[in-house]
Amino acid sequence: MTKQLQVTLAAIMVLSAIRVPAQTTTPTHTSTTAKKKKAVAKAPKETATERQIRELREQMQNQQAEIDNLKSQSAAKDAALAAAQQSASDAQATAAAATTQAQSVGASVQANADAVASLQGTVTDLKNSNTGLALTISDTKKDLTEKIESPTAVHYKGILIQPGGFLAAETVYRTRAINSDINTPFNSTPYMNSAQAFTSEFNATGRQSRLAVAVTAPTSWGKMGGYYEFDFLSAGTTSNDNQTNSYTARQREAWAMAATNTGFTFQAGQMWSLATEVKKGIVEAPGAENLPQTIDPQYHVGFTFTRQYAARFAYNFAKIHNVALGVEESQIVLAGTTNAPSNFFFGSAGNTGGLYNSTGNGSTAQNYSNNVAPDVIVKYSVDPKFGHFEVGGLARFFRDRYYPTLAFATTATATAVPSGSATNDTVIGGGFFANARVSATKYADLGVHILQGTGTGRYGTSNLGDVTVKPNGTLEPLRNSQGLFSIETHPSKKLDVFGYAGGEYLQRTVYTGFTAAAPTTPVYVGYAPIQGEKDTACSTETSPSATNGYSPSTSSCTGHTRAVLEGSAGFTYRIFSSPTKGRIQYSMVYSYLTREAWTGLSSTGTAVNPKATNNMVFTGFRYYIP
Repeated sequence: MTKQLQVTLAAIMVLSAIRVPAQTTTPTHTSTTAKKKKAVAKAPKETATERQIRELREQMQNQQAEIDNLKSQSAAKDAALAAAQQSASDAQATAAAATTQAQSVGASVQANADAVASLQGTVTDLKNSNTGLALTISDTKKDLTEKIESPTAVHYKGILIQPGGFLAAETVYRTRAINSDINTPFNSTPYMNSAQAFTSEFNATGRQSRLAVAVTAPTSWGKMGGYYEFDFLSAGTTSNDNQTNSYTARQREAWAMAATNTGFTFQAGQMWSLATEVKKGIVEAPGAENLPQTIDPQYHVGFTFTRQYAARFAYNFAKIHNVALGVEESQIVLAGTTNAPSNFFFGSAGNTGGLYNSTGNGSTAQNYSNNVAPDVIVKYSVDPKFGHFEVGGLARFFRDRYYPTLAFATTATATAVPSGSATNDTVIGGGFFANARVSATKYADLGVHILQGTGTGRYGTSNLGDVTVKPNGTLEPLRNSQGLFSIETHPSKKLDVFGYAGGEYLQRTVYTGFTAAAPTTPVYVGYAPIQGEKDTACSTETSPSATNGYSPSTSSCTGHTRAVLEGSAGFTYRIFSSPTKGRIQYSMVYSYLTREAWTGLSSTGTAVNPKATNNMVFTGFRYYIP
């Protein structure tokens, strides 16, 4: 029941209470007709109370009508509410049924969704698997295609064969002629007494072109294989540049190796000397040698190298540490000796039947030593993150056969030449070497190379000599020093700019002897004795010695070399480089060479210091096989 309805009922009850007393004062049997008649006759005057009662009655009647109307509306609303409740109940029942059905459908849908999700997951897995399989197939196909079309090595049975080398077109210009191809005999730069010192030379060549093949056979215990390399920097007895430039092939390297998984390696054959710096580790490998970036195949003054037979045993331990022991082919190089006696020998010209070169085509004989033992070299190397370092030593054995009954006496008081049969004499030389290379920055590498010893001149690029001879005919190793400083920069991936400064030194070694004919007159013997040097005409040019156009003459000038110095600067630009197509590059190098002689005396007793210089420009255009 609404608040309005409650108010209305309360008002009715109040009015009913008021109306009851009024009815008790009203005549019981007064009829309506009489009232009307009386009213017609004369309308009594209505009092204020009566008027109020009447108005209240009218209001109550109106309110009753409203109440009845409200009751009717309330009943209708109750009926409608009941109908609505019934409809709601029916709707709830229907909804419950629908919910149950929806839940059933939802469960079915969820089951279907789970099945679809599982199917989608399976499909996704299949797609991923197919994608991965497709990528694998694609990568495998690409890998197989690359291996077929551009293999890094040719597979033959159980071995890998890898070609290498480059094709070269190179030139050299020298302000003082040496009559040499692209390689420079540094110790032959002419003094100013030679006509060649007044003419320049320009030579162009492709002879440094190089071909190589490396063979590797993997095994369960390690690997074995070998390497062969050759170029055309060799001259036969008929080789010249007149028409076909037909030069003979030259063996550079030819060696075999076996390496175990435990770090042991054995190598034997013709290879770079163990004293030559390598880029990493200690084992000989194709391209492992760390050479100056010069075009000159004689490399650079101060650089230590030989390429000769060697047998070496190496061991890698603690990852970055290496040790090696090797024996190498030995030869004795006699330095220019003044007043050498005639009572000794240590070798001979080659025997053509033994496949050594002898005199031919007017050339001088190629001499070979009768060696008593190979050179012995040991080396240790380490490779920390910031560079590569090597230190080692070498021992050399020099033997000759001398005849005490000939040539010189050993003292000024000797009255007769000592008698006795010939005998062999062996002396020992050797020294130590060190190589260091550090990466100063990402763009620059610094290197230092030194060798110091006696009888080690053969290991230098200038080939200054190993020994001299004493008056009694025995050999004496000469003190030798070699050094090279290098800086190699890499401004970009395509460009290298480099510079080198190196020198080689050979010590003056002098003895005094006496002849049987003049036992009291000293004769100065050895390497570069100041009293025996004939350097009067070292700066005087003489006329040609023949009329054939190929015989420039030189005046008398001993000029024993004291030191050879060289400074170089150059660049290499890699025009195009590809791991599958190879590399094409252009290089240019300028070198300034100085050859200084030991001080000698002129005919008047004045000290003379012969000196020769040379300016050289090299260019090179190469294609490297990938």
